[in-house]
Formats: sequence, structure tokens, C-alpha cells
Amino acid sequence: MFNSSAGSTQSSANRMYRYEVIQYLGGRRSGSTFMTAPYSRMSDIMRQVARQGGKIVSITPLDSVPAVQTAGGATTNNAVKSAAKAKSVDTKKIPVNTYKPKNPLISKVISNDPLVGEGGIGIVQHIKFDLTGSDLKYVEGQSIGIIPPGVDKKGKPEKLRLYSIASTGHGDDVDDKTISLCVRQLVYQNDAGETIEGVCSTHLCFVKPGDEVKITGPVGKEMLLPPDEDANVIMFATGTGIAPMRAYLWRMFKDREREANPDYQFKGFAWLVFGVPKTPNILYKQELEEMQEKYPDNFRLTYAISREQQNSEGGRMYIQHRVGENAAELWSMMKNPKTHTYICGLRGMEPGIEEALGAESAKEGIEWKDYMRQMKKEHRWHVETY
Repeated sequence: MFNSSAGSTQSSANRMYRYEVIQYLGGRRSGSTFMTAPYSRMSDIMRQVARQGGKIVSITPLDSVPAVQTAGGATTNNAVKSAAKAKSVDTKKIPVNTYKPKNPLISKVISNDPLVGEGGIGIVQHIKFDLTGSDLKYVEGQSIGIIPPGVDKKGKPEKLRLYSIASTGHGDDVDDKTISLCVRQLVYQNDAGETIEGVCSTHLCFVKPGDEVKITGPVGKEMLLPPDEDANVIMFATGTGIAPMRAYLWRMFKDREREANPDYQFKGFAWLVFGVPKTPNILYKQELEEMQEKYPDNFRLTYAISREQQNSEGGRMYIQHRVGENAAELWSMMKNPKTHTYICGLRGMEPGIEEALGAESAKEGIEWKDYMRQMKKEHRWHVETY
């Protein structure tokens, strides 16, 4: 069930928004026309603008101050025209580069477990590292660097590779002593037809408990969760792009995590759309489905299984097709200023996702690219693709 809470100091239904409209037949012949209306009338305003041939170029939440009549008869708002912002992450407090390449953390592997089931494609591992005695602290949505052993083709030490962290800041054991990664072994053929294995991913996929690994970081402030307990969180992930999403979902729904975070008890709505090639490739499947079963009103789980499911046109089911099927509801959520969207995984999914959402926003006269830029400015659109 979609929780559309947008709250700040007033209910979402009464919160006021300012609409900037161009090409509106009922407004000015040139330039912009501005309208102010509560959240409860947002759909009405959008339909009205579309019927009059207009185009909404921006929607801005306003502070809750009663409107007054000016001498000329126009309605205005006494509030300073600034957005009523939801809570934002204090990025100054986010740990960054505690360990650098010249002085990495030497950590030992605790466990290295396979995530791909029988009949699945490729090798993907969940690897847990020991942080006991170190100064490495991190938050959900960050990454760490791994420096593989050996030298490159030029005889120089291998450079670090970045991996999204798959555990919460408390670690899988919720004791602040571990950090985990979700790693897929990179295997491909070069132009000569030779099979090439990724240096770092192969190293990580085959480490054993007790092996030492060089870690740098943490890094990254783009994929951080909002502190609002009533935020709505949309997640689009493919393959190992599930890593940060797993960290978010553990923080939201795992019992021990909720006990460890008394100041963060998630009450919003989270929706994960997860793209994989086959059912055995659904990483963390049991965890995800247990959380969905326990919190059905707060967590929705949607799979796009490309080699087993078909889209409406009879082709393979990719993540963009699931977005298209649910575009109306996803778009409705994104119009809520307390909704954050996260995309992680293959860069190739981005155009399809944007096309599906753009088709839906266009029904209301809203240009998707403009709205997406607005969400980025509001730190509500988060992307980490490769």
C-alpha cells in the first residue's frame, strides 16, 4: 500500500504548492503563469493545465502561510518563496577517505558466500570483512575501494576498484565490526576471442576466510538515505546494484537494526524493482521476501526476470518494462516531495526508465527531463551506474 505522507508542519493534503505554467490559454500570452494550490488539488491542476494546452515547468512547495488579496486583486502568498524542505543529510558528518591508497586498511576476510543459485548465470559472492580495531566507519549508500595484489601490465601496483557497500553501518552482525560487499566476477571476451577475467573481482570472489585484503575509503555522498522516517524510497537495481539497496532495506526493516537505531524507525514506503536474468540470480532472495512478508504495507518487491518473463510485446522482461507497467503509481510517488529514487547497476537501464516515466509525466503536460533536474536539485534523484 502506497503511503503518500508528505508531512512537515502540516498535512500533505493542505501543503501548498506553486506551479509555474507556460503556453497556458487561460493565463498570460507570454512568459509564465503562476498558480498556487494545495497538494490535494495537484491532479486537478495538472489536468486543467493539460486541457488548456499549457505546460508545467516547475512545482515548488511553499511554506504554510495564508494567502492574501493584493490591491490589484491578485492572490499572493506572504511566505518567502522558498521550498519547504524535508530533512536533509548533513554531509559534513559523513566519513570520507579514512583510509587512503597509500595507507590502506589491512582487513581479514570473515566469510565468502555464493549468492547465485543452481542454474544461475555467473559467480556472485557476499564477502564479509573484519573491521575490529580499525577506524573505518561508514553509512548506507557509500562505497569502499579494494586494492588487488600484484602489478598491472606496466609493472605498477594495481589500482583500487570501488565497490558499493552491501551492509548497514552496523555491519551484518550489527556489532560495528564488519563490512560486506556483493561482488560479481567480471568475465568477458576480448576482440581476439580470448576469455578475460577481471583482476579485482576474480581476486575477491575467490578469497578465503583469513585472507588479507587492502581496503580504502569510505567514499561517496550521492546515494545516502534521507533521515526522514516517513520518506518514500523507490529503488531500481540490476545485478550487484542491489548492494546499497540491501543496506537501505536492512536499516528499514531488520529487527536488530531497528533495535540498534532507536532514532530511525522507518514508517514510509519502500519499493524495489529488481532486474535479473534468471530466478537463481535473484541475490538475497530469501532476505528480500522475508522483509516483504513481514512489512507488506511498507515494502513492495517487484522482479524483472529477463530470461523467464515476457513483457507486453512478447519480448524479454527488463526493468524498464516493469517501470512502464507501474509508471502511473511511480510517477504519483515521485511528485511527493518526500520521495527519493535510487538507481544502481547497469547504466543501460537508465534510458528505458526515463522513457517510461516521461511518457507518464507527459500526460500531465510535464517535461520529464525538467522534472528530473528539479529532483536532482532537491537531492531526491540518486544514480550510481556503470
